[in-house]
Amino acid sequence: MTYDRLVCANCAAPVSEGRCPVCRASRERLQQQAGIFGQLNPAMLVALLIMLVALAAVLRQAVA
Repeated sequence: MTYDRLVCANCAAPVSEGRCPVCRASRERLQQQAGIFGQLNPAMLVALLIMLVALAAVLRQAVA
């Protein structure tokens, strides 16, 4: 889940805006935990998966 959709329980604002100290701390923690794939949205992950499957199919045809 991306933090741009989370709502802060402290100030009821989106966490991505960082309006209060709780939002800013949560945003920082989520950014640190996200890793390389945490910055990608679901559409980009699906596109990456499709590209990997296509690459595997091309490599399989080349080997055969």
